[in-house]
Amino acid sequence: MFGNFGIAKSLLPLCLAALCASAPFSAGARALKTSAERPVHTYSIVARDSVTGDMGVAVQSHWFSVGPVVPWARAGVGAVATQSLVLMSYGPLGLDLMDEGMSAAEALEKLVEEDAHSAVRQVAMVDVEGKAAAHTGDSCIAFASHRTGDGYSVQANMMLTDRVVPAMAKAYETAEGDLADRMLAALDAAQRAGGDIRGSQSAAILIVRGVASDEPWSDVVMDLRVEDHPRPLEELARLIKLQRAYTFENLGDEAMAGGDLKDAMEAYGEAAKLAPDNLELAFWQGVSLINVGRDDEGIKILKPVVARDANWKELLKRLPAAGLLTVSPDRLDKILGAL
Repeated sequence: MFGNFGIAKSLLPLCLAALCASAPFSAGARALKTSAERPVHTYSIVARDSVTGDMGVAVQSHWFSVGPVVPWARAGVGAVATQSLVLMSYGPLGLDLMDEGMSAAEALEKLVEEDAHSAVRQVAMVDVEGKAAAHTGDSCIAFASHRTGDGYSVQANMMLTDRVVPAMAKAYETAEGDLADRMLAALDAAQRAGGDIRGSQSAAILIVRGVASDEPWSDVVMDLRVEDHPRPLEELARLIKLQRAYTFENLGDEAMAGGDLKDAMEAYGEAAKLAPDNLELAFWQGVSLINVGRDDEGIKILKPVVARDANWKELLKRLPAAGLLTVSPDRLDKILGAL
């Protein structure tokens, strides 16, 4: 497929080597790095949630580990998807330009003008105000197109049918739920409409806050990747559900630490509904209950965990020494005996 782009297949290892060796992009960097190219033909969506202000990218491709290549996002700034014959610098440079005050359209236009090979690029951006812009080069492999709407852009290339992009737009506009739900609905619709002509292999979703904080590690709402899977969208949906379960678990722990038992139990209950077979979540729920003196309830939760894997009982024995289980030796013996 590289023949269409005038790039010999033998040069691909050199391109990837240059990509791996490239230095991090600085805020002042402006030169597009043409060596950092990858043939990631795919479909994706960039979007901003009008209610929360969160911004994100979701993508699926027949290419190994699409997550580090296509999706880029920065809290309080915007989101970028760069695909087709990918020039990865569109991601960080686009975010830099939007961070400096350019709209998505202005940032995209500037970078496309500076790119001598823009005909093989497909790029979409959404800014912090929800303005979206996209570019599909004339040399992108058919079927290739994009569509921008209120707060989003969907784009695809090398698709089996020309129904993919319209299906994505309709699904995103009509789907219910939060930003992750709606973006995943767009990807699912693309697959049902034919998807990538080569099939599917990897997927990713990246969501950041609409307003940046002074704790950047807390500004990433979701960053999940499926590197290689026969049904990557199904696996991505599973991971999203599991992350939500852990989020509720954390909320339960916070409520328990604050003495709010009612809210804690509600949060733990939601976690259990989302991941009923997850032993880790159930174990710490049981420990939390014991720590507030509700031994019988904690034991009830821990029993099936220990029955499935006795190592959790051994771990329970070690928690008092680490300060994570506040029970006397006699009380611990009684709990262990009940398990």
